[in-house]
Amino acid sequence: MKKLPIGIQSFVEIRTDNYYYADKTFYVEKLTNSGKYFFLSRPRRFGKSLFLDTLRQAFLGNKELFKGLYLYENWNWDKIYPVIHISFGSGVSRSGKETVENIFFQLKLNQRFLKIECEEKNNYKNCFYELIIKASEKYKEKVVVLVDEYDKPILDRIDEPEIARENREILKDFYSVLKDTDIYLKLVFLTGVSRFSKVSIFSGLNQLQDITLNPEYATICGYRQVDLETVFGDSIKDFDKEEVKLWYNGYNWLGESVYNPFDILLLFSEKRFRSFWFETGTPTFLIKLFQKNKYYLPKIEELKVGEEILSNLDIDYIFPENLLFQSGYLTIKEFIRSGSKNVYVLTYPNLEVRMSFNDSFLTYLTPDPVKKDGAEIELIEALEKAEVEKVKDILYSFFASIPADWYRKNQLQDYEGYYASVIYALFNGAGLKTVAEDATNMGRIDLSVIWEGKVYIVEFKVVEEKPEGKALHQIKERRYFEKYVNQYKDIHLVGIEFSKAERNIVNFDWERM
Repeated sequence: MKKLPIGIQSFVEIRTDNYYYADKTFYVEKLTNSGKYFFLSRPRRFGKSLFLDTLRQAFLGNKELFKGLYLYENWNWDKIYPVIHISFGSGVSRSGKETVENIFFQLKLNQRFLKIECEEKNNYKNCFYELIIKASEKYKEKVVVLVDEYDKPILDRIDEPEIARENREILKDFYSVLKDTDIYLKLVFLTGVSRFSKVSIFSGLNQLQDITLNPEYATICGYRQVDLETVFGDSIKDFDKEEVKLWYNGYNWLGESVYNPFDILLLFSEKRFRSFWFETGTPTFLIKLFQKNKYYLPKIEELKVGEEILSNLDIDYIFPENLLFQSGYLTIKEFIRSGSKNVYVLTYPNLEVRMSFNDSFLTYLTPDPVKKDGAEIELIEALEKAEVEKVKDILYSFFASIPADWYRKNQLQDYEGYYASVIYALFNGAGLKTVAEDATNMGRIDLSVIWEGKVYIVEFKVVEEKPEGKALHQIKERRYFEKYVNQYKDIHLVGIEFSKAERNIVNFDWERM
């Protein structure tokens, strides 16, 4: 049985040490025949580094590594090219000084590999320029430049704008060399998590093709369904395929949806479902943005954005929607052409992200993880038994656990969306199926919760101090329940009112249909 390539980014190691490999070499030929300058954005731990190394080994002419793969019979192995490989993946750039030091370190590694010594020792831009020219002259071929995690020095300090801008200007200067050395270059391929605007990073490099949302490259990273059933056939047989799909599939870049490879490999290794990918990084900065912008969390369920938000990230104009998509917390559910405008409908890719992101939101609210976890477990038990009064007690207790100091930082207690966001996060953090802004022919239900053949229709209201009873009345008046009458026999109507003064529930009315 082959080994699982968990954390392996070396194509050489995978192909020489009996690891599983899902063949992506078709894209090596496709890129080479389609242009010269390419950029790809994908979330962390999605296989970008491995694909970059696959490109590297192909241009270095290591034919035997590709035996049995697509490229073996579809590549000119007689031509060997000098390759410059730059990676910002390791370490953290805490300052502009550290970023410059890292650039020089990367350039020195490439000089050693290419057996070239640059005369320029002080200016990283000139050193890069010199390295490209000398590599082309020495090997009498054009140069391939591969840059992995091109944006990491900026993202490392995204919550410190001044340092982020300094790193941006350093990288902008560095990448400008690619334009000036065009005649010496065979192929340029850059990968990263974010899609910073060409103006802010790639000054003058207008010919850069962004293949992030090109349907022809939708599966360049990640595992397809066919990969799981063929390459990993001996592992997937031990699992319910639909459950695996529910947990880890769903990432879509306008083509076939794919699985998160990091999740799949760890699932096959540990033999249990868990939030493997999410646990490698927490979205603290995003949640702080939500708080600052009074973001309505249920909006994430079906978020409509335009091309300008989805495509360009700028340090000076950071939108939560942009970061959510580019970092992998949201994916494309639907593409709509509205007049001359491109509109993307975004949603959570799968259960892992939906559950874990909301759980992380709650963790930020309360310093007591035991209280949070206990509330989620109790919610599941209460809904299973249809103990609606118990749900009221659970929610009241959780809001009471949020420290008073938290409210002093903002005025969210006056904002209806805040209370809805917390309850939405609690239900989703517990892994329950929810539908936010649930559309009916009479309006939108604030939240529908579906569990074990039961549906709970929930409406929220914020009052100044005293209960008004309007929440349940609205559900009945607008007959929201009619949407589910023919689907579920057990329908519960729940109206919840919150007091600005009490910062908690002051009225909880419910009826069973």
